[in-house]
Amino acid sequence: MARRGLPILKQFLERSRTDDLKNVSVLGLLGSKRSVTYMPRPGDGTPRAVTLISGDGIGPLVTGAVEQVMEVMHAPVYFEKFDVHGDMKEMPIEVMNSIKKNKVCLKGGLATPVGGGVSSLNVQMRKELDLFASLVNCCNLPGLPTRHENVDIVVIRENTEGEYAGLEHEVVPGVVESLKVITKFCSERIAQYAFEYAYLNNRKTVTAVHKANIMKLADGLFLESCREVATKYPGIKYNEIIVDNCCMQLVSKPEQFDVMVTPNLYGNLVANTAAGIAGGTGVMPGGNVGADHAVFEQGASAGNVGNDKLVEQQKANPVALLLSSAMMLRHLQFPSFADRLETAVKRVILEGIYRTKDLGGQSTTQEVVDAVIAVLD
Repeated sequence: MARRGLPILKQFLERSRTDDLKNVSVLGLLGSKRSVTYMPRPGDGTPRAVTLISGDGIGPLVTGAVEQVMEVMHAPVYFEKFDVHGDMKEMPIEVMNSIKKNKVCLKGGLATPVGGGVSSLNVQMRKELDLFASLVNCCNLPGLPTRHENVDIVVIRENTEGEYAGLEHEVVPGVVESLKVITKFCSERIAQYAFEYAYLNNRKTVTAVHKANIMKLADGLFLESCREVATKYPGIKYNEIIVDNCCMQLVSKPEQFDVMVTPNLYGNLVANTAAGIAGGTGVMPGGNVGADHAVFEQGASAGNVGNDKLVEQQKANPVALLLSSAMMLRHLQFPSFADRLETAVKRVILEGIYRTKDLGGQSTTQEVVDAVIAVLD
């Protein structure tokens, strides 16, 4: 059999050589045009439109900071700006049309009335655009002192259902019923996103946060979905933790966590706790993503959106939104611009000369922006 195979192999090699010569001649005719690229493509360089929502409170300050830096970098993006406020009854249709057209949005915080009043525009946006995954990266930044070291946590939160479904009604006077909705489809989808994120980013562990010891059906369904998806990723360790124990473990030994996947409400609490541990909400980037759209904003809760004193003094921290805009640039396939921006922001933090009050300094927003621009490569 080996001897019979030799003539066939020789014929195959001769054909291959002939084909290669043909390919060379064709390439010669085409000049510099290549059919194969061996290096990662940084994007085609075509400027991309991005919807920009300045938001409330410090929103215009920090979104303005991003605009300045993008302009100096000559980043291949341009903004379609809209003036939106949290006390509006609904998101203006022209804003939603812009996001649906551009597929990408950068936004400042939108204040949501507490108690009565209008429903949250943030929740409306997530539902209409089906931004099912919230991603917040909580990690130590070099030069920024914190109580814990080696913190690098990614909190991935289901973004469209749970307690945020907004299904509430008054049964009888003095008795209100609020429904928590958990579906297998949404639970599997967020679990799949978390494990795929861990796989693609060389993360070792995914931890599901739950309260299935009490909410046996709702959180039980969430856990069941996570377990099913975990079987498809044998190379990633899968853990489960009850949400109250999770909070205690976060403040005592946060370095044990890697990727965390949570239902809607727990994710909000866990992300803010992790952000506070890793350096504060002013430095944590984040985004909300779906199959077709992505909205990037400050990762943890914008608790200082309505801080009038920060607005008056012009001392809002722009770092979180600058890092979120770096995430946006990567999403748009402009990694070199993202790296430049991220490196410049982290260098300013490391040097420690220009810091806003929440990081122990007295710098204004503009001073931090100027420092970032000065160290851009």
